Amino acid sequence: MELQGQVAIITGAGRGIGRATALELAAAGARVLINYQHSAAAATQLAADIIANGGDAFSYQANVSDEQAVQGMMQAALDRWGRIDILINNAGITADAPLARLRPEQWQQVLDIDLTSVFLCCRAVTPIMRAAGYGRIVSVSSLAALAGNVGQTNYAAAKAGIIGLSRSLAREVARDGITVNIVAPGYIETDMVETVPEALRAWALQAIAIGRFGYPEEVAAAIRFLVSPRASYITGHVLTIDGGWVMP
Repeated sequence: MELQGQVAIITGAGRGIGRATALELAAAGARVLINYQHSAAAATQLAADIIANGGDAFSYQANVSDEQAVQGMMQAALDRWGRIDILINNAGITADAPLARLRPEQWQQVLDIDLTSVFLCCRAVTPIMRAAGYGRIVSVSSLAALAGNVGQTNYAAAKAGIIGLSRSLAREVARDGITVNIVAPGYIETDMVETVPEALRAWALQAIAIGRFGYPEEVAAAIRFLVSPRASYITGHVLTIDGGWVMP
């Protein structure tokens, strides 16, 4: 229970990696705000499951690419618990197309949800963490940011932006007791990956050294470590979780 009494905000937590992370942090003792935009039923059920297991959580609808909505989310956590110790920037979408056919609105939509949301949430939470002299921020990037991906120039650009933003912020807040890290998952068994064409799945399985896709719980376990006291000397780090797909 290394996170006992701490408060975590997880964006896009209704399903996939966000859901697994909410369960993982709650199991470590954290109180969890489960942010969602569209998956209300899943987020509500997740909060109920955490409470049924002796934890404390509530679901909160907010478009995290909207500044006022983000401010309202932070205030909701403060009103309920009086503190925010952990921010997990997990919300993300895709709108895939080759660059020649990528519409400007597809570019902007992905940049808004995947990258601008990280900027807005970090900007809103850092004054709270600075005042407390403590904080943990982990943002979910992607291996696409490091290796590229055909048909995902918008997604790869947004996820690469998360790395640059996070490393710059890590330097800004390091002496305020705040660490800022990044996880970069490869192929993880989520709703998003279920839409990958079968031929691409077969190619990926050949390229991944371990020979399988990962599970959300494996990403969540890494996030739990990065927000724990055991990771207090790690900041600005990109942790790839890819089964040995891309090895530098």
